[in-house]
Amino acid sequence: MDRLYTAEATATGARTGEVASSDGRLAVALSRPAEMGGDGGPGTNPEQLFAAGYAACFHSAMRFSLGPLGLSPAALAGSSVTARVHFLRGEPGDFGLAVDLTGHLPALDAGQARALMERTHTVCPYSRATLGNVEVGLHVAEGQPGG
Repeated sequence: MDRLYTAEATATGARTGEVASSDGRLAVALSRPAEMGGDGGPGTNPEQLFAAGYAACFHSAMRFSLGPLGLSPAALAGSSVTARVHFLRGEPGDFGLAVDLTGHLPALDAGQARALMERTHTVCPYSRATLGNVEVGLHVAEGQPGG
């Protein structure tokens, strides 16, 4: 594959420092969540950043999954994707992540929405990068028409 774009960011101060992109478009303070023994300060954390990136990438990748399912771009009207990233802890020093992706697809019935989520999971770069390493649950928002 050809490299089309490279994002670069540098973190300092670990989970209580900051992270900034090389182009200056992103500069955020980091705080450790209280649930992880931190002070729950006002900064974001790596899991929130990963959730934001995954949700945006997955939602964008949906457009490449429409055609094979016989759906038009109108199928994405009013849609969104929510990513929940779970920080996992096992034995001391053993950490991991799990993700739940929920599609809010009001223009589709529940079956179509589920098919779109499953197809998108095969093409989304984040999904492909986590395959076999991170458990990813695919969900359709409750109240989906036809569900």
